[in-house]
Amino acid sequence: MEDLTVDSGPITPRRGRPPVSDRQRERQRLDISRHAVRLFAEQGVAATSGEQIARAAGVSERTLWRYFPSKESCVEPLLTKSVGAFQTVLYAWPPEADLTEHLRAAYRPALDSPSDGDAEAVLAVVRMTHDEPGLRAVYLVLRERAEETFTEVLAEHAGRPADALDVRMRAAAMSAVLKVATDDFAQAVAERGITPEALRRHREQLAEALSLLTRTS
Repeated sequence: MEDLTVDSGPITPRRGRPPVSDRQRERQRLDISRHAVRLFAEQGVAATSGEQIARAAGVSERTLWRYFPSKESCVEPLLTKSVGAFQTVLYAWPPEADLTEHLRAAYRPALDSPSDGDAEAVLAVVRMTHDEPGLRAVYLVLRERAEETFTEVLAEHAGRPADALDVRMRAAAMSAVLKVATDDFAQAVAERGITPEALRRHREQLAEALSLLTRTS
């Protein structure tokens, strides 16, 4: 039988763009999110296309749709930072500490400094969710997911199973309180921006409301 083996020779290194790391991917998604929010705020969601967002962010439309299923979902990375800020503080809640005092000392409405504009952008999206159903859907899904964290932390502090009805009800109430307080904060800073007094008031409202949910735990 004839030998059909083909000698392909030495394997040459594959050329082209190097693979994108998870960190680079998240940075790019966050950058796209910032540009999307700016465009939504300037001209509305309906008047903003995926092509415009991609162009503003300096990426191809193909890249945009690989990262996001819809133009409205482009706000998810920024909104995740807001929800994540509260989750981070809640995870750091010391067992012996009162939640009210812990929040007063540690909570911020975004994970980083307001000077980089992300906190303002997040609150702009929160304001837009009242009039834009697509953005509101993204926002509510993220808040629903966050309840898992609230349930886990409350269960640990109460010494109760996470599937206990009272724990799940307090977690749902905590999510509702955070949403209402964030909505109020977003409206309060719409004209003057985030001021120390507005931030103090937001923390105080949130801490006082949540303390009622955790006293029995």
